[in-house]
Amino acid sequence: MHQNTPFRDFEEFETAPGGGRARWIVGIALFATMLLAAVGLGYGLGRGTWAVPTSITAHVPAALVGWLPASGAAPASAGTPVALKDYAFELTEARVKQGEAVLTVRLVNKSTGKSVADAVVFAHRLDMAPAGMPTMTTELEPQPATEPGLYRFKTDLTMAGDWQLSLAAKVQGQIGTVQTKLALKAVR
Repeated sequence: MHQNTPFRDFEEFETAPGGGRARWIVGIALFATMLLAAVGLGYGLGRGTWAVPTSITAHVPAALVGWLPASGAAPASAGTPVALKDYAFELTEARVKQGEAVLTVRLVNKSTGKSVADAVVFAHRLDMAPAGMPTMTTELEPQPATEPGLYRFKTDLTMAGDWQLSLAAKVQGQIGTVQTKLALKAVR
């Protein structure tokens, strides 16, 4: 009773013995689930956030165990590098006058207490998040430094109150990013 129509294959698919469309849908859903699980497992193992249990590694040949992620702590590359935890930004003045102002911050190596020159500050934001208004932002314009280790930004503090300066920088010779959020107060 089939005619030569473009829908002939579709009709056979619909009426195929053994489940037809339902079988295909379940198969595709199962395949997608297995694919997502494999990708997640590979990603977690690759980042070192998951470890292979010793009950499994005990049955793996010794030559292959070295290729498996070690159980226990995450690798040194996970998270912020230890060396970057020694760096911090500090505001030179935590209280500034409302209106046009120049904010000055110092990047300090906490272990030596010395200012760090030649860092590259590539992300900066000034908002009123501490006052419950994170969408209240203002522009920051980088300014030339007056001395090594100081980083300056020209801004217009439109309202008096609590502001938050968010910074991110790369330190020469270090891997990773120094990130910080500094609180300041604009006064009338």
